[in-house]
Amino acid sequence: MLKIENLHAFYGKSHVLHGVSFDIKPGEIVSLLGRNGSGRSTTARSIMGLVECQGSIEWNGQAILDKKAYQIAHLGIGYVPENRDIFPKLTVHQNLLLGQKGKGVGSRWDFEDMYAMFPRLKERQHTEAGVLSGGEQQMLTLCRTLMGDPDLIIIDEPTEGLAPKIVALVAQYLKTLKQKGISVLLIEQKLTIAMEISDRVLVMGHGSIVFSGTPTQLREDAYIRREWLEV
Repeated sequence: MLKIENLHAFYGKSHVLHGVSFDIKPGEIVSLLGRNGSGRSTTARSIMGLVECQGSIEWNGQAILDKKAYQIAHLGIGYVPENRDIFPKLTVHQNLLLGQKGKGVGSRWDFEDMYAMFPRLKERQHTEAGVLSGGEQQMLTLCRTLMGDPDLIIIDEPTEGLAPKIVALVAQYLKTLKQKGISVLLIEQKLTIAMEISDRVLVMGHGSIVFSGTPTQLREDAYIRREWLEV
């Protein structure tokens, strides 16, 4: 599905990613873990065509390294950035509408699916998005991306700053995606949620992948946790 090989990324003269390689299979949840500054968000932005890169990124066998972000999105990759990027002056419903590609015909998801998943959004569907709480804005961003009917969703720090109750809702959301056959690349600092829902976990350090394995293997590897994850 998604295959990355020997990926290098740059911000001007700064060499940020150093030969990153991994893949994501259909219906798989892969978590990308690591401390701040390790290169996790840059990896997500590189996949979406937002960073200068070298190497290989293939989506369903098609090279996408030189494509624009909107072209990559239309190929079936959704992206939920860390800063959420809602449209604050538009209502919840209007934000969701903007997430649709075309007229939404044949999509696996519709408005009622979103409102069933997060009932709070239904209660506030006519409210301007800018006045929502942080948790509500995160729900909205997740659902707006899903309205585009992607086959893979890249989600950057979805639980950052959220109350435990909302974190639990996000975890359930990710499990629902897997049940629908949608792949997820989850960029997260919280080990708890990643270890609970992931099929595989990757750990980044200094712009490289330093560990790849199952959650069980990571639990058993005290050195990797101490060296690259624990504060």
